[in-house]
Amino acid sequence: MLATACSVLLSACVSSVLDVDQKAMQPIPAKLIGEMSAKHMSPASPILVRIFKQESELEIWKRNASGRYALLKTYPMCRWSGKLGPKKQSGDRQAPEGFYQVSVSMLNPRSQYYLSFDLGYPNRLEKALGYSGESLMVHGACSSSGCYAMTDQGVAEIYAVVREALRGGQTSFQVQALPFRMTPQNMARYSSDPNIEFWKNLKEGYDIFEVTRRQPKISACGGRYVFDAEFEGGEPADPLAACPPLVAQASPALVAKREADSRAMQAAIASGSAFTTHAYSDGGMHPSFRAMLKSGGAKALAKKTSRTAVPVSRPDAALADPHSQADD
Repeated sequence: MLATACSVLLSACVSSVLDVDQKAMQPIPAKLIGEMSAKHMSPASPILVRIFKQESELEIWKRNASGRYALLKTYPMCRWSGKLGPKKQSGDRQAPEGFYQVSVSMLNPRSQYYLSFDLGYPNRLEKALGYSGESLMVHGACSSSGCYAMTDQGVAEIYAVVREALRGGQTSFQVQALPFRMTPQNMARYSSDPNIEFWKNLKEGYDIFEVTRRQPKISACGGRYVFDAEFEGGEPADPLAACPPLVAQASPALVAKREADSRAMQAAIASGSAFTTHAYSDGGMHPSFRAMLKSGGAKALAKKTSRTAVPVSRPDAALADPHSQADD
């Protein structure tokens, strides 16, 4: 069975539960199958995942009959840890940001946090940059030490959708883990952040997907991501090596978007209309879960988000999540 073939003993997320097959082989809910059908998708259609830290949301996109990706569903995230910015070393509690590929061998039905899949951090570029860490997951419960926690119910549904796409012939799916929705307003808001050049690089891939609704091809050279690139002589083996000349240039539609976003970003900065930046204490939580935490407490939220009542990680820091203050 797929669940058995995918049993990888990953150190941060492993248990020896007896109901592995039952958990891992849960069907996609009928309601979600109906939504796929209405959007001209099938369970076997390829998927793409986008994660947004600031908004504490995970999106599943599926390729429809037109050959383009369309949004299937957005899931609220119960917990992520660290701050906005990339993960660079083991123990920094940072949830990673970047572009990752997840294959069937990275699914973990034996997760300590119900079910999970490994993002594949560090990727090829991150390894070249000397970043360290392992077993960075999307998993269940509401506890994070560098992972993205979706609740047991949420991850069960996500896992089922992922499993069926991989069964349908997709060899791996792309995960875009981003600090926030990369609008001109958000880019202006964080224009003085030390990570802004890294985020501008991520936005190049984000923009391609926004314009084309297709998965961008990920390369790396010059110590940064390069998207949809065709290099003279091929891509360098070393992601830190200088980038060779490009054969193809960006499409007019993509160039127009980038120019328009740049103007809007600069206008927001010049007018002072950009919002104040957010200084996270230790990660974030979707407003819907913060409301539950605030009203019922950490123990009650743990029972709602985990079948084994895994404790909510650092609830005080979750309540201090600055992004949601306006929602209280």
